[in-house]
Amino acid sequence: MVATFSPKPLHYAYDALKGISEKVLTWHHSKHYAGYVTKRNEIETELEKADRTRANANWSAFGELKRRETFNASGQILHEIYFDNLGGDGRPDEALPVVKRLIKDFGSLEAWKADMKATAAASLGWAITCYDSTDGRIRNFLCDSHNFGAVWGAIPIIALDVFEHAYHHDYGPDRPSYLETFFGNLHWGRINERFGRTVPQA
Repeated sequence: MVATFSPKPLHYAYDALKGISEKVLTWHHSKHYAGYVTKRNEIETELEKADRTRANANWSAFGELKRRETFNASGQILHEIYFDNLGGDGRPDEALPVVKRLIKDFGSLEAWKADMKATAAASLGWAITCYDSTDGRIRNFLCDSHNFGAVWGAIPIIALDVFEHAYHHDYGPDRPSYLETFFGNLHWGRINERFGRTVPQA
């Protein structure tokens, strides 16, 4: 049975973010992210019809569809987390469970932020704060592409898009300024809600 996905609306207006222009956010959400959703739906439909008897590791239509399935599905999911992260004032409340956990696992919120910024500076595509189910810690993982660098069993909590489409129109090659803008727009309430839904609470 074919699953059908729909783009999720933003929690805020396209002109609501500080330092991310209405034009960039409109492109990013209504074109770029929506494109992953559309393509994922197309792939789901094509997979229903694909000839599984001809699948092989060299080349097959089925194999290529499966490869692009993970790319588009992960692109959809990570963008939904990214947009959901934003729309706040960036000021973390240290009483929130997610903030307490970041302080516990990184030593301080400043240490988490420094590690996240370094991960984002080194990445081609994503820096993702995740709960690592293998040891119960929060870690920042680097993913050069939507489906390259993910860790099995890790649950994303905060996703930071550092592909150039996310910031280049506003900042050019000045990624560090965009990173500060990202942190300044975080909505810690929604981040904490995701943390509570997805991470086992001690």
